[in-house]
Amino acid sequence: MEQTFYSNGKLLITGEYLVLDGATALALPTSYGQSLTVKSISEKVIRWESIDEQDGVWFKGEFTLENFESTIPSNIATTLTTILSEARKLNSDFATASEGFEVITKLNFPKDWGLGSSSTLINNIAQWANVDAFILLENSFGGSGYDIAAAQNDIPVFFKKTNPPRVTPVHLPWGFTDQLWFIHLNQKQDSKEGIKRYRNVSTSPENIQKITDLTSKLLLCYSLDSFEKIMNNHETIVSEIIQLPTVKSRLFSDYPHTIKSLGAWGGDFILATGDKMDMEYFRKKGYPTILPYKKMIK
Repeated sequence: MEQTFYSNGKLLITGEYLVLDGATALALPTSYGQSLTVKSISEKVIRWESIDEQDGVWFKGEFTLENFESTIPSNIATTLTTILSEARKLNSDFATASEGFEVITKLNFPKDWGLGSSSTLINNIAQWANVDAFILLENSFGGSGYDIAAAQNDIPVFFKKTNPPRVTPVHLPWGFTDQLWFIHLNQKQDSKEGIKRYRNVSTSPENIQKITDLTSKLLLCYSLDSFEKIMNNHETIVSEIIQLPTVKSRLFSDYPHTIKSLGAWGGDFILATGDKMDMEYFRKKGYPTILPYKKMIK
C-alpha cells in the first residue's frame, strides 16, 4: 500500500509578526511545495529519506514504531520524533499497525528559500495521520498557522489566528501581477528569532487593526499605484513596531519602486514592483534569484 500527500509552500504578503496577535494576513500558496510518500514494509520500523530539489538526499534515518525514537540521533531526527509523537497523541491509531513504513519526502524548492519546508512537512504528516494540521503545528513548532492555511489551499487566503483559525479563500483583482517580482536575499531568516524580537516590543490593538485594514484593501486594489501605497504603508507600520529599518532603506534605497519584506524581516524573499528591465538592478547588486509572480504563485 502506497500513499502520497502534497502541500503548497507559502509567502506572507501582509501581516508579518502582527498575525500572531490577531491581525488578518494575506497568504499566497506557491507553485513550489513538498510531497510525502508512505509505503508499507514488513520490518517494524519507519525508514525515512528526505530528498531536495536536485534529487540529493539531505536526511536519512530510521525510527522505532513504539515511540518514534531515532537510531541515529540528530537535530532533524529529533524534530521528526517530536512531530510524529504529537501526531500520535492526536490520533492514537497513527502508525500502530503491525507493519512498518518507508517514508520519502521530496522538496521541489531549495530549503534556503524559506517557502515552508517545515509547514509543508507538518501538513503532510497531518494528512498521513488524519489529524488537524493546525493543532499539530501548535503542539510541535508553534506559530500563527498561516503557512498551514497556504499549504492546504490553491488560491490566496485571508488568515486570522483564532481558535480554530479563520481561513477565507479570496479572489484578488490584480491585473498588474506582471509587475510583481520575488527576489531572494541569499540568506535564510530564522523565523523564531524574528518572533522573539517581536515579543520584546509592544504593539497595540490600533496597529493590529491598521494591518487588518490594509489587508482588506487588497481585495479592492485594481491598480499598481494603489498596491504600492498599501505595501509602503504596511512597511512603515511594521518598521516602527519592531524598531528595524525597512529592507528598502537598508539595502536598496536607490531603487525607484516599491520593495516589501515577506515574513520575518532580514532574509528569504522580498516583493518588488517594476518591469523586467528593473530586475537588472537586483542582479547587479548580487541577487540573481528573481521569480515573476506567475511562476512563484499558484
